[in-house]
Amino acid sequence: MPPIRVLIVDDHTLFRKGLVSLLQHQKGIEVVGEARDGEEGLRLAQTLKPDVTLMDVNMPHRNGVQTTQAIRDVFPDARIIMLTVSEEDEDLFSAIKAGARGYLLKNVEPDQLIKAIHLLAEGEAVISHAMASKLLNEFSSIAHKMDAPAESKLNPLTKREHEILQHLAKGGSNKEIAGALCISEHTVKIHLRNILKKLHMNNRTQAAIYAHEQGLVDQKPPLKN
Repeated sequence: MPPIRVLIVDDHTLFRKGLVSLLQHQKGIEVVGEARDGEEGLRLAQTLKPDVTLMDVNMPHRNGVQTTQAIRDVFPDARIIMLTVSEEDEDLFSAIKAGARGYLLKNVEPDQLIKAIHLLAEGEAVISHAMASKLLNEFSSIAHKMDAPAESKLNPLTKREHEILQHLAKGGSNKEIAGALCISEHTVKIHLRNILKKLHMNNRTQAAIYAHEQGLVDQKPPLKN
């Protein structure tokens, strides 16, 4: 069986070099590259196509969450573990939403990290015990909100956001929505970002499906002449 090809992306040189040294001596693991920031990490990921990427969260130029999203946009099956000191809920949730398959704190034991790399390479997801309860609580909160009446879910949307969601559900592109409502495409993008956040959706496809389920496509949004 070929070794697991690992890319390390971390702006702290001492920690990054320590990881390289640790993993180079592990049977079944090959470090194929290391990057000092997100921009370099994205370039190497596109070039090297590693089996597993170890990614820091807070880095200059492009942070770990943004880099993870960019890599997953190109390689949807990329397996990325966030390896960080951050225990912030926002970093955890953002990383998972961006497509990270693991979230470990940097105080993880070496044998646990090595096990996590192997599990990820096999298609499993890994998360530290310290962060698991936070993730479960978030899922519980989302489930509770999804069980709420449809009207209460749409209440947080402004009138304009409601109009844009209706157009989106009808398959309108950003340009088409902007033209229909006489606003700029940039404004449409901002509204869509707010809609996804308020509805706890990850992308416009989910929002469109949700709008269909709620019957919004049967309503005719007002068009401006």
